[in-house]
Amino acid sequence: MKNKAVLFSLACATALCANTIKSIEYKNLNKISPKIVNETLGFKTGDKLDNEKLNNAIKKFYDFGYFDDIIVLNNNGNIELVFKEKPSIAKVEIKGYKTREEEIETMKDFMKVKKGVMYTPQRVEDGKKVILDLLESEGYINSVVEIETEKLNENSLKVTYNVNKGDEIIIKKANYYGADKLDGDDFEEVTANNEKEFASWWFGQNSGEVKVDELKYDSRRINELYFENGYLDAQVKKPYLNIDFASNQANLDFFISEGQKYTTNDIKIYVDSTIVDPKYLLENLDLIIGNTFNIKRLRADQEYIRTQVANQGYGFAQVKFDIKKNTEDSTVDVVFNVIPGEKVYINDVKISGNTRTLDRVIRRNVYLAPGDLYSATDLKDSISKLRRTRSFDDVKIEEKRVSENKIDLLVKVVETSTGSLILGGGYGSYDKLMINASVSDSSIFGSGIGVGVNADLSATRSKFSFNVKNPAINDSEYNGEFEIHNSEDEITRDTYDLDKNSLGFSVSVGKEIIRDMYVGLRYRLDSIEEDYQYKDASKNNNSKYYQDAEYITSSITPYLNFDNTDDFYVPREGYKMSSSLEFAGVGGDSQYLKSTTSFKYFQSIEDLTELDWIFRFKTQMKVLGDLGQLNPGDSLYMGGPRSLRGYKSYAFGPSNEEGIKEPPYKRLWTNSLELNFPLSKSAKMRWGVFYDYGMTGVDDFSDVKRSSTGALLEWISPVGPLQLIFAQPLDDEAGDETSSFEFSLGASF
Repeated sequence: MKNKAVLFSLACATALCANTIKSIEYKNLNKISPKIVNETLGFKTGDKLDNEKLNNAIKKFYDFGYFDDIIVLNNNGNIELVFKEKPSIAKVEIKGYKTREEEIETMKDFMKVKKGVMYTPQRVEDGKKVILDLLESEGYINSVVEIETEKLNENSLKVTYNVNKGDEIIIKKANYYGADKLDGDDFEEVTANNEKEFASWWFGQNSGEVKVDELKYDSRRINELYFENGYLDAQVKKPYLNIDFASNQANLDFFISEGQKYTTNDIKIYVDSTIVDPKYLLENLDLIIGNTFNIKRLRADQEYIRTQVANQGYGFAQVKFDIKKNTEDSTVDVVFNVIPGEKVYINDVKISGNTRTLDRVIRRNVYLAPGDLYSATDLKDSISKLRRTRSFDDVKIEEKRVSENKIDLLVKVVETSTGSLILGGGYGSYDKLMINASVSDSSIFGSGIGVGVNADLSATRSKFSFNVKNPAINDSEYNGEFEIHNSEDEITRDTYDLDKNSLGFSVSVGKEIIRDMYVGLRYRLDSIEEDYQYKDASKNNNSKYYQDAEYITSSITPYLNFDNTDDFYVPREGYKMSSSLEFAGVGGDSQYLKSTTSFKYFQSIEDLTELDWIFRFKTQMKVLGDLGQLNPGDSLYMGGPRSLRGYKSYAFGPSNEEGIKEPPYKRLWTNSLELNFPLSKSAKMRWGVFYDYGMTGVDDFSDVKRSSTGALLEWISPVGPLQLIFAQPLDDEAGDETSSFEFSLGASF
């Protein structure tokens, strides 16, 4: 049709080439404006018809892709162009594949078939091919997609894709021929295609479903794993998938040549010593001379060296490395060569991707500003700080070079829902059934201000709280928090039960004095009731025994916090430190001084073991000082998952069998040593062994000394950290309240 129209137009133009154009009229034109048509046509009233220009103009019209046919009519110089436009796609439906609306819309984008685009048979067929490719990549073979078109009116169509998913192929057996030093368990950690495991429906187990689009990458992933374990000559061929279509099962075969294992023999770094001392760099590398060579650590060292140089302002520094293998003694020499380039300054910081979060909330969490000297660490810390706000699914800061010594920082965020509703629970030998629930928003109205309501319920404890946190008051360096709380604790003894109820609030203000370190001041006001119920009723009114009491605690607490760990839930390096000194006596009844200091240390020992093992150490010390009124409920208690595992919560404190009044315990010191191992990376599960030791007493730390050991299972679940603790007291005495199993939700090491 297109060629006929062009020939017809040429014939008209040839026969009437001497005619002068008196008028130009367009009919059935909706897709493009008359202005664009006039510019494309290249004619105007008063011009003479030119066959070559007319032919070129019609070709340009067809190039728009909007028209099925174009007819040119000439009535004695009155030119009329009649367009037959292609219909538009008014509606697209995909049936039998995907159910979530956002997934379907994403598919339409990939297919390039969606509402408003021009209909062409080829476009619709291309969309069909996209669906079939997606099905194949998900392991479905022999799938069928049928296309239906329905005419809605002269200018629009409805397109429906009817999908009949084919059979899903399951990997029955994965074979790794030639693998001797590494095995299937190692490969499963890195490959996308794995054989079906027992109880494949369980979270973290392999389903065995074939992912065709990932097959070409799995051999590379295995090859990379060998390089990480020192096998630099390893070769892994493209895998072979042998499918039995009768059973829809397959065998997956990898063919591997491992080669020899290399150790690191020598490391040299060539860098300008006025920028950074090469000796300092060598001391902090992940690669260790004498240990197995690891390509992953080599790349990490490359980035570490670049970061240290970039921290001095050399934003475009390059670090190149050379690996020299000695096959005779299976060693590797590594040479790093640093090219610093020019010093770089920040030209501008641009923010995008935020529709809810205010620009200023993002900007105040970026450590670099226009005019600052570039720093790679500041850039990395900015990304980490933005992620810690819990407002974003993803954060990227791209560097755009604008001159030899200036760059723009492009902060690109992908927002997430900051509101959450969490309900969880568990069971422990002391607390029995436990329920944890919370409703919170970590950035209400995109302001960065967090609001939350929390409830913790168990047989021995209930706590309700409402809090508001502002991490940057008026976008300053100061932060603040306000909390209202109500708690009830039940402490059970042989001769009596203590119910302690507390209702109050706290308000605090803090400031970051150096990176990762905060100082602040907290004020707390609590109204407290202590209710004692003796099994022998005659003791209830005897001053020799504990009696019901009501008092008010009004206190101020200066505090210091530091945290430079590398992960919120599973730190592998760094430490946390906190210290506070509570002074009760600012009004109210209670008068005491309470010092609390804790220290946590985390260190990966992968350098020594070449395994993802983590050493953890925690120590905590509390000291109470009586300044005039120290109530029984203020006593320090030892025992439970957060202080001394293997013993019940509140196991050690004022607790003589007769229930006679005792001085409060004013000294407490607990320690924990733990070695933590991976269990299932995909399921975010680990396990560990521990040793706990604690001391407590009235006026010194030696009145009670206890220790325990055991194992634990931890899972970073969707509702927070979860721990199952199996403990064995080592030196328990008669009458001690021990606990061999505890469940902990919401608390990590």
